[in-house]
Amino acid sequence: MKLAQKDLKQFLKLHKSLLLYTNQRLKLNRDATTINQLLNLGIKELMKVRDALYSQPSLIDDFIAENPSRLNSEELKAVSEWRNHVKGTFYILRYLKKYAIFLDEQSPAHAYGVLALSETLDEILGPGLPVRLEAVLLPFKDQIVYDGFVTPYNVIFGKGIRDDLNEEYREAKHRFGVVTSLPWTGDEKKSDAELLKFYLKNNGTRLRYEEEIEELVNKDPANMKLYYRQMGEVHSRKIRKQLHGLGANDAWFAVIEGIVIASGASKEQVTSVLKHILPEDKREFTYIFHFKKKG
Repeated sequence: MKLAQKDLKQFLKLHKSLLLYTNQRLKLNRDATTINQLLNLGIKELMKVRDALYSQPSLIDDFIAENPSRLNSEELKAVSEWRNHVKGTFYILRYLKKYAIFLDEQSPAHAYGVLALSETLDEILGPGLPVRLEAVLLPFKDQIVYDGFVTPYNVIFGKGIRDDLNEEYREAKHRFGVVTSLPWTGDEKKSDAELLKFYLKNNGTRLRYEEEIEELVNKDPANMKLYYRQMGEVHSRKIRKQLHGLGANDAWFAVIEGIVIASGASKEQVTSVLKHILPEDKREFTYIFHFKKKG
């Protein structure tokens, strides 16, 4: 969950140089003219410098153009990528082996895989999750790190909120995957069909994403067909259970909206019945399944 030691050394060199430049350009702490003097100001003053930097990100371009620290081309390129930083409020939901999961507060939410610096985030923040905090995420060496400053909120989350956050994380992971580099291009965005299947997978997601389901179903006839097929499979499980309870023999059934509208000894027979009782444009929404008697 931490940046490799060699990369950490380079990151700290570049980030401290940029903070010193910001401090001098904006004349925030006039007595701090070296990196050591800047660091000796303490965390509160350092965070003021950092916040000033990201409120005026054009300072990154100025730093690169002036190159006061005499950085080489590779180092300047690394700093230039910080234009693609992500600043905001996040929830840390997981401490995984590769990275910590940061969930943002956007709608829909995005999940980021974030590496720590010299200390792991659980060492800094403790093992209790989730943690809500302010942070700046930076790209570095095709990974995402935070900039060394976090401002956690002193809040304890109840089970309901924890469940909601975990559900948002599952949705973000399903929609976009875990974002592990910046800028995020959206290449991993899921198709409508994949999203609809995710929303329909259980009763909890169907209730939670009722509006999203309706929007997708009305968006495209193919989505509507998929909706009825998926829901037909859901309803068939309940019907199978009821048929087993009745001791029913093997048969084929057609359902739509949870209603059995045809049955027969074969699939062909059920299909033939459907032709007589449903208009053609509705037949494609039926779900046909084979019931087999137990034993």
